[in-house]
Parts: sequence; structure tokens; C-alpha cells
Amino acid sequence: MIQKDKGAWLWVPILYFTQGLPYVLVVTVSVIMYKKLGISNSDIGLYTSWLYLPWVLKPLWSPFVDLKSKKRNWFLIMQLLIAIALFGVGITIPTNMFFVTTLACFWMAAFASATNDIASDGYYMIGLTEKKQSFFVGMRSTFYRLAMVTGEGLIVILAGFLETKYGGSSKAWSLTMMAAATLMLIMVLSNFFATPKYENSKILEREKPRGFWEVFVSFFNKPGIGIALAFILTFRLGESQLVKMAAPFMLDDASKGGLGYSTKQIGTIFGTAGVVMLSIGGILGGILISRDGLKKWMLPMVLSLNVPNILYALLAFTKTTNIVAVTATVIFEKFGYGFGFTAFLMYLIYIADGKSKTSHYAIATGFMALGMMLPGMISGYMQEWLGYSGFFIWVVVAALPVIFLLKFIHYPADFGKKSNPKNA
Repeated sequence: MIQKDKGAWLWVPILYFTQGLPYVLVVTVSVIMYKKLGISNSDIGLYTSWLYLPWVLKPLWSPFVDLKSKKRNWFLIMQLLIAIALFGVGITIPTNMFFVTTLACFWMAAFASATNDIASDGYYMIGLTEKKQSFFVGMRSTFYRLAMVTGEGLIVILAGFLETKYGGSSKAWSLTMMAAATLMLIMVLSNFFATPKYENSKILEREKPRGFWEVFVSFFNKPGIGIALAFILTFRLGESQLVKMAAPFMLDDASKGGLGYSTKQIGTIFGTAGVVMLSIGGILGGILISRDGLKKWMLPMVLSLNVPNILYALLAFTKTTNIVAVTATVIFEKFGYGFGFTAFLMYLIYIADGKSKTSHYAIATGFMALGMMLPGMISGYMQEWLGYSGFFIWVVVAALPVIFLLKFIHYPADFGKKSNPKNA
């Protein structure tokens, strides 16, 4: 039997970078790509938000990941499917029906990515002791977000460079998505060699649910589950809309209320200052929760996730295109996101604790995805109705429900703390 926690400093970063990469390509980079290919904000908000659906529905097939085969096998196969789907996006962009065909390929990548999430998270909970789960939660969050910044930063920079080189968006984005698919293939090979084979027969037997329906019954019978789900659904209510319209805001010209930045400029901002601050925020969040427990840092982390959204509103109202002001906004938003999201991940781990934790975590993150999908679907319409200034004010107001719900949710004050006997 391979000892738990073995090689975690290697496989946790690689596994969660691989988990974040397809997510950012499907959910965020697709927004920038479609904007550059001439799709309207309302269509972008609506159709790319539907791509969240696999993450919403993944609890429906999560028991099969528990019941059939090993989680390591699941995530390696799903990662390979994602690479194939991304190649499909790149190949079909130059066609006349690119919007339909690329959406179909993104759908394939989304379903495979959602299944990869189930298997990867289950592997994380099997491969690490509970003490190490709390310690590495900041690390996994950081590398997940590093993957997102790689997508929003380096991959978008590449697209911007190719747009300049070829004088258009179609060929540039076709080559960019093929490059992203190649990167995904490299990550599949990295996971194959980096992840230990933790899953012996004893572990599999202990973690498997007794039956398909038992998974759902036991989850919805958890104490206080109603308030917990309301908290999960509203935690990212503001961010779910901001993430859809931040790139269009920066890309639109001044006549539409935007900043008029180029694709390359956006990629550079997110790929430099953004990646550094995201890393610092995520790692710091994990260290503090591991030291003090979740309770002490929940409110500060919720605020850190939402308060930086005010800066986007200030940019929209002042109409400043100053590179320092824009970069500072991204710096505060990325640090706040990395820091604040750590608390959310620890709360999801708490909700999933117990038997069938892999499936229960998938259900919890399914509700998290629903909380991203539904607001994201209306984000484009809200922006077109309110304008960018009014829209970002609305995003700030959308943070209020989760702050209100904080006093109603219950969890051990020292959950995630190293000295917590439960995590020892």
C-alpha cells in the first residue's frame, strides 16, 4: 500500500492545474474568443453560460465514478477526451458554422471536464490525510487559478499575437485552440507519471457508496443542508456575472462604455500581475485556515472575494483607461479571489465529509456550478440593459445575500486547523 500524502507536493499542483485548464478554456476563454469572432454580448452570456450545465449535472453520474473503476483511470481518460475536444474547436473555427460546431466541441470538453473534476477531487480526498487536505487546499486552489490565469493570460496573449500576425481573428484563434489542446496533452502525460496509485482494494471498499440512491439520500439528510445549499448558491453570485462581462468590458470601445483594450493587453495584465497575486492569495488562505481554522477567516475571505468588484465599477464610472488603474483592479480582484475562494473550498470539503465523500463533494460543487450558471446566463442582458457602470454596481450588490447567510451556516470553528483532532 502506498502511504497517504506521498508525493503530494508534486501531484497536487499538476492535477489541479489540469483541472482548471479546461474549465477556463470552456467558461472564460470562450467568451473572449467569441467576442473577437463577432458574437454579441447577449449571445455570449447566454450560450457560454449553458456550458456550465455539465458541472451542474455532474452529481447525477458521480456515483458511477465511485462505483466503477479507479478515480485515477477516470481522470486520465477524461483529460485525454478534453484534449481531443479542444483540437475539434481549433479545427472547426475557420468553418462557416463555427459557432455551432465550436459550441458542440466545448460541450464535449465540458462534460469530460466535469467528470475529471469528480475523479480528481475524489482522488485528493483518498490520497491525503484530512490534516493535509486543509494544508493543501490553498495549494490546489492556487494551481487551479494558475491554470485559469494561463488561459486568460498566456493563451489570450498568444491569440493576440497571432491576430496581429495574421491580421484577423479566425486563423489566430484556430491555432490558439490547437496549442491549448497540445498543452492539455502534455498535462495528461504529466498526471500519468506524477500521480501515485493510492487506490488499493481496502480504500476502494471503504469509500464506495452502498448504492446509487443512497448517495443522494444521505447528502440531503445532512443537518442544515437547506441553509448550506443557499450559501453555496449565493457565494459566487457577483463573481459569476463579473467573470462573463469583465473581458467584454475591457475589449469594447469607449462608445460602448468599454476600455478599448486589445486582446494582447488583456492577456498580459492577467498573465503577469494577475498570476502573482492569485498565487499569493491562494497560498496565504490555505496557510491561515490551517493555522487558525475556518471560522476565524470566513467573513474576511467572503469580503475579499467581493469587495474588489467595486473597483470595476469605478473604472466604468470614471471611464479611465490608465494602465496602472486597470492593472491595480486586476491585482486586487485576483488576490481577493485566491484568498477568498480558499474558504469556499474548505466549506465544501466540510459539507462532503463522511461516507461517499467523493459523490457528496460532486453534489456540493454541482450546486456551486448552478450558482455560476444561472446568473451568468443573464449577465449579458443585464449589462446591455444597465450599461457597464450600472452592471458593475449590480455585481457589487449581488454580494449581499451571502454575507447575510454567513450567520446561519454552521461548521466547527476549528475545521481545517492542524490541531483539530478530526484532522490529525
